[in-house]
Amino acid sequence: MLGEHRYEVELEWQGDRGEGTSSYRAYGRQHVVRAPGKLHEIAGSSDRVFHGDRDRWNPEELLLSALSQCHMLAYLHVATNHGVVVRGYADAATGTMQEDGRGGGAFTEVTLRPVVTVADASMVALADSLHAEAAEKCFIAASVAFPVHHEPTSVVAG
Repeated sequence: MLGEHRYEVELEWQGDRGEGTSSYRAYGRQHVVRAPGKLHEIAGSSDRVFHGDRDRWNPEELLLSALSQCHMLAYLHVATNHGVVVRGYADAATGTMQEDGRGGGAFTEVTLRPVVTVADASMVALADSLHAEAAEKCFIAASVAFPVHHEPTSVVAG
């Protein structure tokens, strides 16, 4: 299935407190993200340090989540192709964003720490090595301008 794929999302700001954007502190950062055919919205805001709602997802967390999810999905595909039976997968990803002093900034790096549970001890070495191939196949990682590091661990089920 080579080709171009298009994606759509809808964003609705919910932060007008009656004054609009009359000042930096006058408005809320709450919003929802929807996509056609999805059952659930994503409740978003800015990071708390930027006057956001800590109970809602912020864009930085969503970017980190997208990288983690993409690597996992690519990894499961690669593992299947190589005969590695994955029984569990968890990740504790972290990312660093640096402000530039002009009101903007950028991510400088992300580190994924996947823990992969494989069915048999004979699969551990191959399972570890497959993260490099998965990283090459991750569409999201290929689209960002900062390094995405991997610190994988493989364990045996049972």
